[in-house]
Amino acid sequence: MFKRKSKHVLPGFKTTMGFTLFYLLLIVIVPLLGLGIKASTIGWTKFCETAISHRVMASLRLSFGASLMAATINVFFGLVVAWVLVRYRFPGKRIVDALVDIPFALPTAVAGIALTALYSSKGWIGAWLSPLGIKVAYTPLGITVVLSFVGLPLVVRSIQPVLQEFDPEVEEAAALLGAHRGQSFLRVLLPELTPAILTGFALSMARAVGEYGSVVFISGNLPMRTEIAPLLIITKLEQYDYAGATAIAAIMLLFSFSILLSINLSQHWRRRALAH
Repeated sequence: MFKRKSKHVLPGFKTTMGFTLFYLLLIVIVPLLGLGIKASTIGWTKFCETAISHRVMASLRLSFGASLMAATINVFFGLVVAWVLVRYRFPGKRIVDALVDIPFALPTAVAGIALTALYSSKGWIGAWLSPLGIKVAYTPLGITVVLSFVGLPLVVRSIQPVLQEFDPEVEEAAALLGAHRGQSFLRVLLPELTPAILTGFALSMARAVGEYGSVVFISGNLPMRTEIAPLLIITKLEQYDYAGATAIAAIMLLFSFSILLSINLSQHWRRRALAH
C-alpha cells in the first residue's frame, strides 16, 4: 500500500525559512547596515571626536551604568517574585501574576510621569525620602528606579518557567542527604536557574539601555549629570547633527552587542561544561 503524505497546516521548511530570512533582513539587518554605512561616512576623526567628547562619555556612562545596576537589582527581586509565584499558593496570586506584566502594557511615557509624581519631593514616596536627604527624581537614582521598573517582568518571565519545570523532589533528596537550604539552593537549584537568570539579566539590560520614554521625565535631562544617551541622540537629530547622532548610536550598538555576545557565550560554555 502507498503511504499517504501527511498534510501540514504550516508551510514547509523552505517557505518558512524564506519568510524568516526576509523578515530579519527587512527589520533587523538592513537598519543595522544602514547605521554602519552612515557611521562610516563621517570619517574616523569625526567619529573619535564625537565618541570621546565629555558630554557623550557622560551620557554613555550614565546609560550603561544605570542599566547595569537596574538589571542587577532585577535579577535579585525577579528571582524572589518568580519563586513566590511558583512555590506558594496565596489569595490574589493571579492578580499579583498579572501585575508583573504591567510595565509591558503601560505606555512608557505614562510610567515615567507616574514614577516622577511618586518620587518627586512632593510625591507620596518622595515626601518621605526628602527629610532623610534622599532625592530620587531628577537624579541618576531615579533613572535606575525607572529602568528597574521596566525590566523586572523580563527577569520574572525568564526564571518562572524554569522554576515550574524543576522538580521539588530533587531538593527534598538533597535535604535527605544532609544538605541544608543554602546548600540545596547553591548546588542544586542555582545551576539549573543560571541560564534563565543570565537571559533575564541580558534582556533587562538591553531594554534599559535603549529606554527613552519613561526616563526622559524623571531624569531632568541635565547635560553631564542626568542626560542619557538616547536623549542625546534625539538632541543631535533636532540640531540636524546626523553624524553625531549616528556615531553615538553606533557606539551604543557596539557596547550592547558586546554585552549580549559575552552573556550568550558564557551560557554556551556553561552548557558545555555541564554536559561534560
